[in-house]
Amino acid sequence: MATAIWKGHIAFGLVSIGVAVTAATESRTVAFRQVHRPDSSRIRQERRCEAEDKPVPWDEVVKGYQTSDGRIVQVTEEDLASLPLPTKRRIEVLEFVPAHSVDPIYFSSAYYLGPVDETAVRPYLLLRDTLEESGRLAVTKVALRNRERVAVLRVVGAAICLQTMLWPDEVRAPELTELSAVGPVEAGSQEMEMARLLIDSMSVETFDASQYRDEYREKLLELIDAKIAGREVHVPAPRAEEIVTPDLAEALQASLAAAKAGRSRLQGNRR
Repeated sequence: MATAIWKGHIAFGLVSIGVAVTAATESRTVAFRQVHRPDSSRIRQERRCEAEDKPVPWDEVVKGYQTSDGRIVQVTEEDLASLPLPTKRRIEVLEFVPAHSVDPIYFSSAYYLGPVDETAVRPYLLLRDTLEESGRLAVTKVALRNRERVAVLRVVGAAICLQTMLWPDEVRAPELTELSAVGPVEAGSQEMEMARLLIDSMSVETFDASQYRDEYREKLLELIDAKIAGREVHVPAPRAEEIVTPDLAEALQASLAAAKAGRSRLQGNRR
């Protein structure tokens, strides 16, 4: 069972729901260390003072903010603790919005919320079931790891999920300079119809994350296992791919035919 990283309460009007917060995701990235090629020994990064040109112990390291003119302002843990942070142990519900109205580009990290004790179970289930029935998300503010964030509460399976979000000024506007230089271009009606048919042929009712695998990670682990066992590593030659830009209508037609053939094979395998 995952360890709670934070305990507090959801402030839902005058209702208070005690919750424990646990991480909903974990990184499965294969981690590498920097090592010395001749003997595989670890390479350590040293903290050095630029002014004195000597190593610095951890107890002399503090946070520093660099201003636009290059000055450094030291900020201590005491300074940070003195700042008002009303959401430090409180998930404050601000409003409820339709789920489709929140652009996923704002989503950041996900955490599961669970009732902190027996007294919190009933209001927890009430909020969970009401959220699910309404099709809405609860917009909240919360502080995690000494940083206040906007977040939403949504239902995932049997749990309430706290999905932290980026602030609006953290989301970049799309760069459309190259498209702007092309000028106005419209797709033909025949191309639009084939594109719709292609989307329809590749559509499913429900997204199933379990059918997707990190094949690169699997191959990387196989390579590492082979090296550990002293086996020869066979690396296939990269396939040369010629980049061809076909006629758009022809590409859509070929894609549609391939999608239909793939769907027929899939249905045949299920029989």
